[in-house]
Amino acid sequence: MKTFFIWSTFCLLATISCNANTKPDSKIAFKTEKSHLIHTTKTDPDTRNIQVALLLDTSNSMDGLIDQAKAQLWEIVNELSYAKCGHHKIKLEIALYEYGNDGLPSQEGFIRQVLPFSNDLDEISKELFALTTNGGNEYCGKVINTSINQLGWKKNNDHLKLIFIAGNEPFTQGPLDYKDAATDAAEKDITINTIFCGNYRQGIDSMWKDGADITKGEYSAIDHNRETIHIATPYDDVILELNRKLNSTYIYYGNQGAQKRKLQAEQDANAQSYSSANAVSRTVSKSSGFYKNKSWDLIDATEDASFEIEEVAKDKLPKDLKGKSKAELKEYITEKSTARKEIQEKIKEVNKKRVQYLRDHSKKEDNNLETALLNAIKKQGRQKSFTWEN
Repeated sequence: MKTFFIWSTFCLLATISCNANTKPDSKIAFKTEKSHLIHTTKTDPDTRNIQVALLLDTSNSMDGLIDQAKAQLWEIVNELSYAKCGHHKIKLEIALYEYGNDGLPSQEGFIRQVLPFSNDLDEISKELFALTTNGGNEYCGKVINTSINQLGWKKNNDHLKLIFIAGNEPFTQGPLDYKDAATDAAEKDITINTIFCGNYRQGIDSMWKDGADITKGEYSAIDHNRETIHIATPYDDVILELNRKLNSTYIYYGNQGAQKRKLQAEQDANAQSYSSANAVSRTVSKSSGFYKNKSWDLIDATEDASFEIEEVAKDKLPKDLKGKSKAELKEYITEKSTARKEIQEKIKEVNKKRVQYLRDHSKKEDNNLETALLNAIKKQGRQKSFTWEN
């Protein structure tokens, strides 16, 4: 008992900061959720994670919310890519849930895990664009509790662990009290941020603010039906041309390589479907450190010291590479890697001019999903020594 007391006291007094020493998770757990594989691996002590779980109401009245999420995804990713935390590498993981949709299983509380924590930005975009709305029952406490229990949240409190829940029905609905869910989140150092789609005062009266206050999160009210305005700049065409060149540097491999390469093109098209400016935002994301595809792209894969090019089966390579020797293949990868880095640097340089143009020619949007997310992430990130600069 004495030993337990001393150990408990030590834990309570431990200083938590961005530069604190971390203990890697020693266990590897696998869980299958629908068609997605959920897994947690050892945490890199040199990495700080930004984990964001998006819980989106997909009932009938939420078409505008889903449209904002689709239209603003890449600008959100771009802003997060500027995050710094001392000497640590930053890793972004996004999970996606939908709730309040009659098409979802009632026994699950009209909740579906669309995607577990993932850093595959193409996959996140694909699932987001596949969301549709339908009438239903919105159980906020239940979906929060489900996301806490199902997702692979980092145990160390140096990481930024955030839930964003958006909807427009009373926060009190459902079989599970939102206060219990929020208390559980607070105990795990997960911050809940609530986004009410409607009148600010109405959101307070229907307990959305209280749901955020329990974990010291942010409450926001947005006009979810407000169309996202994309401003064209003189630099858009240059960046889109660089995107075409960037795409030519990807070398797929493996069982799903060709399919993933196709997915990349499809998400380019999805971004373009909203506007050329949105496609530009996606291109900027593809030049950032968050856009990595080592599971199917040889260039990203070879950045991992443990990757062995010799282990890649010849029949799992593009047709024009199957006849190359190992030496020729390595030389080809090096050439493409050099070209990619040059293209990405050009995108970043042109984007600096684009960002300045947008600052000079656009009004600040303070009533949409993007603003609500970024304001909360930056405020809570600073509490864990994250900073933002671009």
